[in-house]
Amino acid sequence: MLDPGLAFGTGSHPTTHLCLAWLADTVQSHVSVLDYGCGSGILAIAASKLGAERVIGVDIDAQAIQSSVYNAEQNQVSADFYLADQLPGGQFDIVVANILSSALSVLAPALASACKSGGQIALSGILREQAEQVSAIYAPWFDMQAPVFMDSWVLLTGSKR
Repeated sequence: MLDPGLAFGTGSHPTTHLCLAWLADTVQSHVSVLDYGCGSGILAIAASKLGAERVIGVDIDAQAIQSSVYNAEQNQVSADFYLADQLPGGQFDIVVANILSSALSVLAPALASACKSGGQIALSGILREQAEQVSAIYAPWFDMQAPVFMDSWVLLTGSKR
């Protein structure tokens, strides 16, 4: 059950589908997950339902945090949500960010530092023609995998060195 309110993330967009499919293949019961740019909380909720041990969502929009908290309660999952400037420190086994490629590019150092060595990252919100550039930005920290495409959108994934 999902009510996006004024936040982004109904689950119908190709980038959300790409991230959800990747999470379904990646999340295991012992992992921690950071959903950066959580919007409605859909990816954090999915990670929790898939068995992640610790799930945190973060967004720059207070209404997104409010929607995420509400949606997590409605789905009876445990996840914590924070505004970006209140995000507690620490590293995660999985970092997922479904936001615009311009933001992904600027946030690369922060997202890389939030991911544990040996951890996984998933990036979406990227158009096909932006994939190579965004992948190159993350390559100093991650062994990037081949992109996955849906319509004109891309999912980039990698393993932290």
